[in-house]
Amino acid sequence: MKRYLCICAATFLCGTAVYAQEPEDALRSSWFIPGGSARSTAIGGAIGALGGDISASNVNPAGIGMYKNTEFVISPGLMFNSNKINYRDSAGSSKRTAFAYGPIGFVFGSAKDPRYSKWSSTAFAVSVTQLASYNNHASYAGFNNISSYSEKYLEELTRDRADTISAYNNYLNGASLAFGSFLIDTALDGNKQLIGYQSLVPDSSGIYQQYDSKTTGGFHEVAFAFAGNTADRLYLGMSVNVPIESYHRDLYYRETDASGNPNNDFNYFEYREQFKSSGIGLNAKLGMIYRATSALRLGLAFHTPSIMSFKDELRASITTDSENYLTVPPHVNTESSDARNNGAPITRSYYQLTPYRAIVSGSYVFNAVADTKQQRGFVSADVEFVNYRGTRYYADNNEDESATDYYKALNSTTKDYLKGALNVRVGGELKFDPLLFRAGIAYYGSPYNDKTLKASRTMLSGGLGYRAHGMFIDLTYAYSFNKDVNFPYRLADKPNTYAVTKNNRGNLLLTVGFKI
Repeated sequence: MKRYLCICAATFLCGTAVYAQEPEDALRSSWFIPGGSARSTAIGGAIGALGGDISASNVNPAGIGMYKNTEFVISPGLMFNSNKINYRDSAGSSKRTAFAYGPIGFVFGSAKDPRYSKWSSTAFAVSVTQLASYNNHASYAGFNNISSYSEKYLEELTRDRADTISAYNNYLNGASLAFGSFLIDTALDGNKQLIGYQSLVPDSSGIYQQYDSKTTGGFHEVAFAFAGNTADRLYLGMSVNVPIESYHRDLYYRETDASGNPNNDFNYFEYREQFKSSGIGLNAKLGMIYRATSALRLGLAFHTPSIMSFKDELRASITTDSENYLTVPPHVNTESSDARNNGAPITRSYYQLTPYRAIVSGSYVFNAVADTKQQRGFVSADVEFVNYRGTRYYADNNEDESATDYYKALNSTTKDYLKGALNVRVGGELKFDPLLFRAGIAYYGSPYNDKTLKASRTMLSGGLGYRAHGMFIDLTYAYSFNKDVNFPYRLADKPNTYAVTKNNRGNLLLTVGFKI
């Protein structure tokens, strides 16, 4: 109890900035099956060489150059999430349903008189699209006799060679909460001198771990695309895009003593966290489509990295039941970041550079005559390379030197942890005017450099379309099989344990458009 009173007297002596990104956070803005119109989604997203769809702004903006009229599009939808998670040979499941949407916007196209312009037509498009939805619920639990969440706090203090005053004050969402609630305590030598810190969690005899995370938000993109074509053969396009990210996570984590011993100084601890992240950025996409023959189209597109500015807010608390460890009650103690930060959330600002993308595409149109009503359909394919390991973080100008050092270390870890990967999208359409039938498949490879971390995303999709009287209606259902891993915590000096997640996601999407 003496240690507790001494530290309380020094509570307001110092403070520090808090950083909490993990390597997986780099994937939130890049590793997903991007949303699009119902037509684009139905063919697996293989829109790169086809064009004639507002989703081209987000894939290959040259496809906007095929428009010669004006079109308005709206795309409401629903998303259905189902998770099966295995953690240390214990199975869990969870579900979540949320609203989703595809592109909403206008395309303004116009034909040109060849006597006065080298362009056969030009087009401009403005749209907003939800490229990724973060609405999900991950829940799992299992027995662990190897490591504890609390050890991450020991590593934090050991790394910084923190004294007790620093331990109590300088880690507002981490070790200070653990230290103040007696989840961790000092380790003394025979002369009662500080030699380090120890966790009260008896992980060697076994603990029961529970993890529950609910996330909301999405990755959206506002696109301004311009494209044109020469002789209806070469299409060139560019889009300037504003990515907007909103992410909210409510996290609950608990460790409970599984030994049954009521006198080992540990019953349980709980960690609760509310995390909000909002970001806005800028990128550009360049593309071309070449009509080699009347039926064959070839496409090439490049997406520059997005430079994004983020602001994060975090609130955290730790509650620890240390049984009879303290000679004076209370035996259950709670520490929160709110109490240590005048009721305000912990905030941090930083920049993120997302990976670049390169896409090669091809499509073949059946009965490729000038009258599109006489065409019988098409097949199309995209091959995309994404340099996930190219993600970088940078400190905000208002941050101190410690932030710069932190992000340098994080960038090095991210570079080693992630790799570049190939994504493949294939789809097709059969046309029986005015009805259209579509199907597609997409595969997104693992972004992890460690081959033992099995991860991939596979989407099967199908849909119907109707075109007549200056309007169109497309309805699509896409089903994704997503494999990934979830680390409840990370340690530097022990093997990291993780949950194997299988997420099945259904997406029902309707696109309605009007030609003006």
